[in-house]
Parts: sequence; structure tokens; C-alpha cells
Amino acid sequence: HRASSSSAAAAGGARLGVECAPRVVLRQHQAAVKALSWCPMHRNLLASGGGTADRSIKFWNAHTGALLHSVDTGSQVCALLWSRHHKEIVSSHGFSQNQLCLWRYPSMTKLCELTGHTARVLHLAQSPDGETVVSAAADETLRFWSIFGGSPTRQKSGRNGMRELRLSSVGDGLSIR
Repeated sequence: HRASSSSAAAAGGARLGVECAPRVVLRQHQAAVKALSWCPMHRNLLASGGGTADRSIKFWNAHTGALLHSVDTGSQVCALLWSRHHKEIVSSHGFSQNQLCLWRYPSMTKLCELTGHTARVLHLAQSPDGETVVSAAADETLRFWSIFGGSPTRQKSGRNGMRELRLSSVGDGLSIR
């Protein structure tokens, strides 16, 4: 009986009364999908990133499966991370630049490129306060970036109401303020 249950599950059947087939399948990427990130501000908004032959960040309505927007980043997308406090998303990349890019959503205006890694940037994580992003790369380094700033009530505004952007990379002295 156990073998038949697992066979049914593998074939997309039901197991113990739970539907095991996917609700939606999205096939618009042209290479391996390497990155996923749910938007913390919009319940059904999912971002996905494609590999070397795709190079895009795609935005989906996860409820309907509709492709909302796609942007060509120019290089493979390895990781994606939304800001908790601002309508921004950071992407990490591999070949050929090994950089991080900060984008304003939904316009997908590139706010800045962050360089310093010498190999593919594989992972991103956000600090509990939402201000710092750490990147982990195949160059065997962790780099800390203060790119998102704090919550709107804590952030410091510069000229014309624009939020101040501070970037830093621990280890090689890279700093933009």
C-alpha cells in the first residue's frame, strides 16, 4: 500500500486526501530558475530569476500565474531579496560581472550596482532590522552591504526627500556614502 501511495504522489495524484499536483506551473524562463523571493508588501507578488541563457527577473501574480513584468538584467540571476521597508529588490549575479543590483519596483529602475565579489554571488540574506544585506559568493567571501536603510519612520532623508544610501563591503575597504 505504501508503494502505491508514493507512486500516486509522484504521478501528481493525491496522498492522504491532500492534492499533490502543482496548482500552477510557470514556464516562461529560458534557462534554469535560480532565484525566488516573495514580496513582503504584496501578498501574491513573486519574483524569479533565470540563469545564464535567460538573465531575467520575472514578476508573477502567484494567485493567477500571470506574468506581470520581465526585465533583462544582462547576466545570470543567482539570488533575489526584497526590502522589508521600501519598494526595492536586490539581485545577485554571476557571469559576467558577479555584482549585486538594487532595483526600484515596479519601474525596475536600476538604483546602483555593487561590485567587489570575484566569483558568482550565490546567496543573499537580510538582517532582522532590514537594513543590512549579506552576500555569499563562490569567491569564499561574505560581504555586508547597508543598502536598504531602515523603516520609513527611522530612515534619514537627504536632499529632495531622497533616502541616504550607504554601501560598504567588509574586507576590501569598498565604501560609498
